[in-house]
Amino acid sequence: MIEGVSHITFVVKDLERMSHFLLQIFEAREVYASGEDCFSLSQEKFFLIGTQWIAIMQGEALPERSYNHVAFKIDEADFERYYKRLKDYGADILPPRPRVEGEGRSLYFYDHDNHLFELHTGTLDQRLARYQRGKGGAAE
Repeated sequence: MIEGVSHITFVVKDLERMSHFLLQIFEAREVYASGEDCFSLSQEKFFLIGTQWIAIMQGEALPERSYNHVAFKIDEADFERYYKRLKDYGADILPPRPRVEGEGRSLYFYDHDNHLFELHTGTLDQRLARYQRGKGGAAE
Protein backbone atom coordinates (compact mmCIF):
# COMPACT_ATOMS: atom_id res chain seq x y z
CA MET A 1 0.00 0.00 0.00
CA ILE A 2 1.28 3.47 -0.88
CA GLU A 3 1.91 5.51 2.29
CA GLY A 4 2.62 8.85 0.65
CA VAL A 5 5.38 10.65 -1.23
CA SER A 6 8.84 9.44 -0.18
CA HIS A 7 10.91 12.18 -1.79
CA ILE A 8 11.06 14.55 -4.74
CA THR A 9 14.25 14.80 -6.79
CA PHE A 10 15.29 17.75 -8.93
CA VAL A 11 18.20 17.43 -11.36
CA VAL A 12 20.09 20.74 -11.35
CA LYS A 13 23.12 22.18 -13.11
CA ASP A 14 24.56 23.82 -9.98
CA LEU A 15 24.06 22.14 -6.59
CA GLU A 16 25.20 25.18 -4.61
CA ARG A 17 22.92 27.60 -6.48
CA MET A 18 19.92 25.29 -5.95
CA SER A 19 20.92 24.82 -2.29
CA HIS A 20 20.81 28.59 -1.84
CA PHE A 21 17.41 28.73 -3.59
CA LEU A 22 15.93 26.05 -1.29
CA LEU A 23 17.39 27.64 1.83
CA GLN A 24 16.32 31.19 0.96
CA ILE A 25 12.86 30.54 -0.47
CA PHE A 26 11.63 27.51 1.48
CA GLU A 27 13.73 27.76 4.65
CA ALA A 28 14.81 24.21 3.82
CA ARG A 29 17.15 22.35 6.12
CA GLU A 30 20.11 20.59 4.50
CA VAL A 31 20.53 17.10 5.97
CA TYR A 32 23.05 15.47 3.61
CA ALA A 33 25.65 16.35 0.98
CA SER A 34 27.45 13.58 -0.91
CA GLY A 35 30.51 15.65 -1.70
CA GLU A 36 32.84 13.47 -3.75
CA ASP A 37 31.18 10.29 -2.43
CA CYS A 38 28.70 9.19 -5.05
CA PHE A 39 26.13 6.63 -3.98
CA SER A 40 23.69 7.44 -6.79
CA LEU A 41 23.98 8.67 -10.37
CA SER A 42 25.86 11.85 -9.46
CA GLN A 43 26.63 14.18 -6.55
CA GLU A 44 23.56 15.02 -4.54
CA LYS A 45 22.17 16.85 -1.52
CA PHE A 46 19.13 16.14 0.63
CA PHE A 47 16.91 18.74 2.28
CA LEU A 48 13.79 18.86 4.36
CA ILE A 49 11.07 21.35 3.50
CA GLY A 50 8.68 20.96 6.38
CA THR A 51 8.75 17.18 6.65
CA GLN A 52 9.13 16.57 2.89
CA TRP A 53 12.42 15.04 1.73
CA ILE A 54 13.78 16.93 -1.28
CA ALA A 55 16.79 15.62 -3.18
CA ILE A 56 18.83 17.62 -5.66
CA MET A 57 21.21 15.85 -8.02
CA GLN A 58 23.94 17.23 -10.28
CA GLY A 59 23.00 17.10 -13.97
CA GLU A 60 21.66 19.10 -16.87
CA ALA A 61 18.89 21.67 -16.46
CA LEU A 62 15.50 21.03 -18.05
CA PRO A 63 15.64 22.22 -21.67
CA GLU A 64 12.39 24.17 -21.38
CA ARG A 65 9.74 25.30 -18.96
CA SER A 66 6.34 23.69 -18.54
CA TYR A 67 3.39 23.79 -16.15
CA ASN A 68 4.52 20.55 -14.45
CA HIS A 69 5.15 21.64 -10.89
CA VAL A 70 5.38 20.87 -7.21
CA ALA A 71 3.11 22.82 -4.86
CA PHE A 72 3.85 23.42 -1.20
CA LYS A 73 1.09 24.40 1.24
CA ILE A 74 1.41 27.74 3.01
CA ASP A 75 -0.92 29.55 5.36
CA GLU A 76 -2.92 32.45 3.92
CA ALA A 77 -1.39 34.69 6.60
CA ASP A 78 2.09 33.98 5.15
CA PHE A 79 1.21 34.71 1.50
CA GLU A 80 2.58 38.29 1.38
CA ARG A 81 5.71 37.31 3.34
CA TYR A 82 6.53 34.63 0.75
CA TYR A 83 5.75 37.01 -2.11
CA LYS A 84 8.22 39.52 -0.66
CA ARG A 85 10.81 36.78 -0.14
CA LEU A 86 10.49 35.70 -3.79
CA LYS A 87 10.76 39.30 -5.01
CA ASP A 88 13.79 39.99 -2.80
CA TYR A 89 15.46 36.82 -4.09
CA GLY A 90 14.80 37.86 -7.69
CA ALA A 91 12.79 34.72 -8.46
CA ASP A 92 11.01 34.52 -11.80
CA ILE A 93 7.43 34.86 -10.50
CA LEU A 94 4.61 34.14 -12.94
CA PRO A 95 1.48 36.29 -13.06
CA PRO A 96 -1.36 34.68 -11.10
CA ARG A 97 -3.64 32.47 -13.15
CA PRO A 98 -7.40 33.12 -13.17
CA ARG A 99 -9.07 31.54 -10.15
CA VAL A 100 -12.53 31.31 -8.68
CA GLU A 101 -12.95 32.67 -5.18
CA GLY A 102 -12.55 30.03 -2.51
CA GLU A 103 -9.90 27.78 -4.07
CA GLY A 104 -6.93 29.50 -2.43
CA ARG A 105 -4.17 31.73 -3.72
CA SER A 106 -0.92 30.70 -5.35
CA LEU A 107 2.54 31.97 -6.11
CA TYR A 108 4.13 30.28 -9.12
CA PHE A 109 7.86 30.68 -9.74
CA TYR A 110 10.75 29.00 -11.56
CA ASP A 111 14.15 28.00 -10.25
CA HIS A 112 17.35 28.37 -12.28
CA ASP A 113 16.85 24.96 -13.96
CA ASN A 114 13.29 25.51 -15.30
CA HIS A 115 11.49 23.67 -12.46
CA LEU A 116 8.16 25.29 -11.60
CA PHE A 117 7.16 25.62 -7.94
CA GLU A 118 3.93 26.77 -6.36
CA LEU A 119 3.16 28.04 -2.89
CA HIS A 120 -0.57 27.50 -2.34
CA THR A 121 -2.88 28.58 0.47
CA GLY A 122 -5.77 26.19 -0.18
CA THR A 123 -6.48 22.54 0.49
CA LEU A 124 -7.97 19.78 -1.63
CA ASP A 125 -11.13 19.77 0.51
CA GLN A 126 -11.58 23.53 0.02
CA ARG A 127 -11.11 23.26 -3.73
CA LEU A 128 -13.51 20.34 -4.13
CA ALA A 129 -16.15 22.11 -2.03
CA ARG A 130 -15.76 25.27 -4.13
CA TYR A 131 -15.94 23.39 -7.44
CA GLN A 132 -19.03 21.52 -6.27
CA ARG A 133 -20.84 24.87 -5.93
CA GLY A 134 -20.37 25.43 -9.67
CA LYS A 135 -19.28 28.48 -11.63
CA GLY A 136 -21.87 30.77 -10.07
CA GLY A 137 -20.53 30.05 -6.60
CA ALA A 138 -23.90 29.65 -4.89
CA ALA A 139 -24.89 26.36 -3.27
CA GLU A 140 -27.05 24.30 -5.60
